[in-house]
Amino acid sequence: MGKTATLGTESSNHQFPVVTGSVGPDVIDIRKLYAETGMFTYDPGFTSTASCESALTYIDGDEGVLLHRGYPIGQLAEQSSFMEVSYLLLNGELPSKDELAQFETTITRHTMLHEQLATFYRGFRRDGHPMAIMCGVVGALSAFYHDSTDISDPLHRKISSHRLIAKMPTIAAMAYKYSVGQPFVYPDNSLSYTGNFLRMTFGVPAEPYVVNPVVEKALDRIFILHADHEQNASTSTVRLAGSSGANPFACIAAGIACLWGPAHGGANEAALNMLHEIGTPDRIPHFIERAKDKNDPFRLMGFGHRVYKNYDPRATVMQQTVREVFDALKVNDPVFEVALQLEEMALNDPYFIEKKLFPNVDFYSGVILSAIGFPTTMFTVLFALARTVGWVAQWNEMISDPGQIGRAHV
Repeated sequence: MGKTATLGTESSNHQFPVVTGSVGPDVIDIRKLYAETGMFTYDPGFTSTASCESALTYIDGDEGVLLHRGYPIGQLAEQSSFMEVSYLLLNGELPSKDELAQFETTITRHTMLHEQLATFYRGFRRDGHPMAIMCGVVGALSAFYHDSTDISDPLHRKISSHRLIAKMPTIAAMAYKYSVGQPFVYPDNSLSYTGNFLRMTFGVPAEPYVVNPVVEKALDRIFILHADHEQNASTSTVRLAGSSGANPFACIAAGIACLWGPAHGGANEAALNMLHEIGTPDRIPHFIERAKDKNDPFRLMGFGHRVYKNYDPRATVMQQTVREVFDALKVNDPVFEVALQLEEMALNDPYFIEKKLFPNVDFYSGVILSAIGFPTTMFTVLFALARTVGWVAQWNEMISDPGQIGRAHV
């Protein structure tokens, strides 16, 4: 008999099995708790509850570890493309050269949107937030691609997964173009996934667009670093929606809606706004002193992390990327100089070292995206674009290992 845990109540004791995963802490299987005791557990935010069995992503916040299918995030960001990481999350292993070529071809052939969706965009106010447009358009995909919404059919699931990953850059770029009053730019099958997105976002029909390889690599890394992050709020939302049997397009739209919340997907925008508030490097010491003052509501955004109690492993990759982008684009802006000096001061200040307030991925990604030319309203859109592959992989995993509908009896 395996390990068990005993729960004692006033009237009796109850035994529950203890399950050991491949990595991470053991878990107590309490699925029969209510049936045996008539009691629930109380765990606001589910911070001590394993909601599912998953082989996709593992995080050890104390040690600063993030693994996708067993591969360290730093290794993937340095040595793989976003398409390779997408294949890894969907299929369990990194692709061979031929498998990657076939996967890239499949994704490339699905990047175009149904032409009637252009009319759908024009139904939004021009000043509508791009995330509002993303929610609406992604949810509407099920009305245009209903030939891949049978979740009981593995082929349907595969096709809809590929469609979502392929079409999200086009949807995001069109949301941006609509907000600035420029014509939509159609996908170019000769470009990479990330290069194509850059062209659709910043290119115009009047002249050729040349993809900057440094910018392309930086954005591809940002996509990799945001591809999946275990059972966070938006991923749990996708799984919960999927447990009802909802079609995949509706489930991903639900994930986008959850990600839109400032407590989840808006951290990089908040970090950039803070840098603008500081303004110039000479004002940094004043704001650091304010951050140390318990009576001052000011907080350094982009430092520390709810999960990572050590250095955010994703931030390590971004440190060098910031400098590469600044050099390639010849960035000359006091805000970016503030970011570099603030990073250096915080990393060497005993207060921040003791509190483990290290720069996180949001601190760096906001600075990089702004340098590339994205407005802050697009930051969460880019997050959603990258996280779509994680959501899709999590959704597929959940469908393949079906249980009852989430929160069925509540």
